[in-house]
Parts: sequence; structure tokens; C-alpha cells
Amino acid sequence: MQDDGHAINERFRGYFPVVVDIETAGFNAKTDALLEIAAVTLKMNYEGFLSIDKTIHFHVEPFEGANLEKSALDFNGIDPHCALRGAVSEEVALKEMFKEIRKHQKDADCQRCVMVAHNAAFDMSFLNAATERQNIKRSPFHPFVSFDTTSLSALIYGQTVLVKACEEAGIAFDQEEAHSALYDAEKTAQLFCKIVNRVKHLGGWPL
Repeated sequence: MQDDGHAINERFRGYFPVVVDIETAGFNAKTDALLEIAAVTLKMNYEGFLSIDKTIHFHVEPFEGANLEKSALDFNGIDPHCALRGAVSEEVALKEMFKEIRKHQKDADCQRCVMVAHNAAFDMSFLNAATERQNIKRSPFHPFVSFDTTSLSALIYGQTVLVKACEEAGIAFDQEEAHSALYDAEKTAQLFCKIVNRVKHLGGWPL
């Protein structure tokens, strides 16, 4: 829970930022499997600086009839059929993740969550498609508003690739760990916090 002072709901106009990363078996959100999802909640201290709070993570079973592109699986190194993944259904993953996120949203006195992601349109399309597929009537996330760290990194650091932006921001990044939803979500969260806090250092919100 955040400290009293510069509240996170005031900083983001009633939105509660949640960093999300998704690994998939392709680029088509309607047909290709969602295989892994991670979400990182954030908190703000009394002085108005942002930091990582909690991490939520699930390996996900491909939905029935899902397409599995070999090139995507080769890229992210995920074996969808490996029992050791401990994967759960899309329904379980989303409902459990949404339940936990809503607790933090409520604690922050925010009206709705907003997705923070690197190339946010991709992650949002898969999250929205899975939410619809599982007949989940209400997602905590705004359906189209997002904070994209790709654009923010280009503005602040002159970089758009996650690893390059992290390096420019002084955040350690292990390429061997990349393309894991858990790792990439945590690095994106660190990057977002670094950007928001740098803006504050430079005289940004609150004036």
C-alpha cells in the first residue's frame, strides 16, 4: 500500500498503473495462444516516487483450438506441452490476476487500472482477446488506454528496444533471461518507475 502524501491516484488521474508482459505463440490475438502472463503492481511513497510493489505470474495452457506458431515458440523458448511449466487455464490465470490487481487498485483508491507495457498494443490485444474468450465480463483494465514504455523510452532515453532502454537507464538486463513474461514485466516496471521518477527529478509533477 502506498504511503500518505503524493498519492498514486492523483499522479495518474485516478488510474492505477499495472505493468504487464505477455508471451504468446504468435502475433494474432484472436487465433494464437497466450502462454505466459505477468503483472507488476506499483506503489508511491510520501515524496511521490514510484517503485515496484507486487508481482503476479502465471504460465498459461493454450486455449482449445489455439494456433501455435513454431517460429514464435523458437523465439521465446516455451514448450506449451511441458508439464513442468505448471500452467493453468486462461480462465484461472485471468480471474486470479484480476482479483489480486483489484485489491491493490482499491488500496490505492483508484477508479480503474491502466496497462503499462513495452509495445503496449500487442499485450493489450492479447489480454482483451483472452478476457473476451473466457467470458469475463469486467476487466480491471481500461480497454484501450495504456502507458507505452516504448514511446516513453524514446522520449527520455532515445531508445525504443527494451534492453537498450534499460541499459541507457542504468538497469541491469540479462539477455539470457529475456522473453520470459516474468523477467520482462519486472524490467519494464523498473524502467517505468525510472522514467516517472526522473521526470519528477527534472521538475515535473507535482509542480
